[in-house]
Amino acid sequence: MGKRIFVVDDERIIADTLVVILRQCGHEASAFYEARTALAQAEVSSPELIISDVIMPGMSGVEMAILMRERFPTCRILLFSGNVGTIDLLELGRRQGYNFELLAKPIYPGDLLAKIADVQ
Repeated sequence: MGKRIFVVDDERIIADTLVVILRQCGHEASAFYEARTALAQAEVSSPELIISDVIMPGMSGVEMAILMRERFPTCRILLFSGNVGTIDLLELGRRQGYNFELLAKPIYPGDLLAKIADVQ
C-alpha cells in the first residue's frame, strides 16, 4: 500500500509533477506551495513522508521539517534543493539535533521512487 505523502515546493510545476508521479505509483500524494499550508494540513491528515524544497519564501523547508518532526516524530522527511545556500539551512537543523537527507535538483523520478522505497 502507498504512503501518505506531502510534496512542498513553491514552484507549483515541480510539486504538481511529483504528485502525479507519486499517485501513479500508488501513493496518496498532495501538493502544497508553502510550508505553513502543509503544516496546517498535517494537523488534519498527518503525513507519513514529507518531500520538500529547502529554499521557499516565508518558511524554509528545513524550518518546516523541524516543526513537522517535533509534532509528528514518525514522519519521514526528504529535502531537495538546487541552491548552494541550502548548506547553511541544513546546518541550522543539525545544530538543533536534526539531520535531514538532502536530494539534489533536478530530481529524477526513478531516484525519488527508490528513496521512497528506502524510507520505512
